[in-house]
Amino acid sequence: MEKPTESRNGFLEPTVLTGFESGEEGVKQPRLKLFQLRSFGRFLRKNCIVILTVTGVLVGVAMGALLRQMPLTRAQITYLAFPGEMLLRMLKMIILPLVICSLVSGAASLDTRSLGKLGGIAVAYFLVTTLIASALAVALAFIIKPGVGAGELNSKDLGLDGAMPTNKETVDSFLDLARNLMPSNLIVAAFRSYATDYKVIVRNATIDNVTIDKYIVDYKEIINATLGNATIEKFPVGTEIEGMNILGLVLFALVLGVALKKLGPEGEELIRFFNSFNEATMVLVSWIMWYVPLGITFLVGSKIVEMDNIMLLVSSLGKYIFASILGHIIHGGIILPLIYFAVTRKNPFTFLLGLITPFTTAFATCSSSATLPSMIKCIEDNNKVDKRISRFILPIGATVNMDGAAIFQCIAAVFIAQLNNVDLNIGQIFTILVTATASSVGAAGIPAGGVLTIAIILEAIGLPTNDISLILAVDWIVDRTTTVVNVEGDAFGAGILDYLNPKETKEKDTELSDVHVEAIPNTKADEETSPLVTHKVQDCTPPSSSSQDLTPNQSVL
Repeated sequence: MEKPTESRNGFLEPTVLTGFESGEEGVKQPRLKLFQLRSFGRFLRKNCIVILTVTGVLVGVAMGALLRQMPLTRAQITYLAFPGEMLLRMLKMIILPLVICSLVSGAASLDTRSLGKLGGIAVAYFLVTTLIASALAVALAFIIKPGVGAGELNSKDLGLDGAMPTNKETVDSFLDLARNLMPSNLIVAAFRSYATDYKVIVRNATIDNVTIDKYIVDYKEIINATLGNATIEKFPVGTEIEGMNILGLVLFALVLGVALKKLGPEGEELIRFFNSFNEATMVLVSWIMWYVPLGITFLVGSKIVEMDNIMLLVSSLGKYIFASILGHIIHGGIILPLIYFAVTRKNPFTFLLGLITPFTTAFATCSSSATLPSMIKCIEDNNKVDKRISRFILPIGATVNMDGAAIFQCIAAVFIAQLNNVDLNIGQIFTILVTATASSVGAAGIPAGGVLTIAIILEAIGLPTNDISLILAVDWIVDRTTTVVNVEGDAFGAGILDYLNPKETKEKDTELSDVHVEAIPNTKADEETSPLVTHKVQDCTPPSSSSQDLTPNQSVL
């Protein structure tokens, strides 16, 4: 800084500060504060929904803890949960058009070779991560031993009421999976799924001193009945149950997208329709996202108020809860980020920071399908994943990739085995791994959807299914971290495919391109109006000497 100079009248004149050049306070501090305020404002605008969503969870927990002290009736709890119910309804409303349109447009934007390659990578990723999750869960269950010392548990003491799921044969479970892949009616598939039930043929039964040669009843009616010397024969029958057949819709949308691509110009208008429908759906999603913080507040608060004997649950099944959540933390916080880093050499936690809103939505709703709209929006806007990749892989992942479900299913199977003092052999452990990996594919992306598949694992290793009620009692706790890990695996899969895509395009031109079909115009009108034909820009001015000549295969766009 220069010394003050003396003026003609004898007074010292201060040197005028130039702000940043002077190194003094001067103008620098006000400018710095203004810059900081503007940066903070931009941060708030960019992360407003994230901040509101996390705040909603915290407020919901506090509200639930306070309202638990009040003697609320069941009707009052239902009214308290109404804003959260509206959020779930809005998210479920958007799932069907989002899945169908995103998969059709995504499949139509890929050429057949690229679609097969990306599909193969996705299947390999889903299979490997689910197997790793299952192996981790079995190892943790044998180390922590959640079922040891819990033999005196009673599901009624834990506040669980309701009927148990029907025991289903393992082969029927996988046949149902195949049947749902090929729905007989697409309209019905939008709100119903196929499921096997059982009836029983009873022969030579004596009822009220009357012998009946043969009659057919539902299997549930004779589970606890005394039939004497009667012989019974159980056989499967097909039924329709409430719930969207997401597997069948996903497969149909993929095949339809490929078929439209093969049609060439004839499928152009329908592809445009699905693309426009998809973009309009994403606009609706952006509007719904602003309601998410309010809905989550009441979802979390009402669930805390609703549960009875929380301390009894934690004390009785604490080791099972701890083992399940620890498995989710290890898989979601270490294994999946390591896989992402090994492939992309990018910071996985920076990738995760852009997905706080869908993770919070998953934690509150316990539904992979309900989280799908916010996941697609955030992974495209915040992490800049290619739309063609995200809208192709995320709907599939929300249906078939259930790493979190595989973890808690394996731990639950070992827990029930330890509860019944059954020592599992190597063959049974291998059966648990394979069955959990396969059955998680068919697990519905809805709250408590994975619990129903535990019966498949227990049947496969010969264990009773009555103790599933204990799993249901604490599923509202474990299912939250389960869903977060499920959607995290989907997100990392999309990030990995997005990284591998430009690598492939550099090596082999452009395998993954926008919706583009080869079209040979038949008329002049086709040449001028078809968006599938590359045009030259007609310039009225004569070309200058510095202009480059364009070949017929080049575009000036």
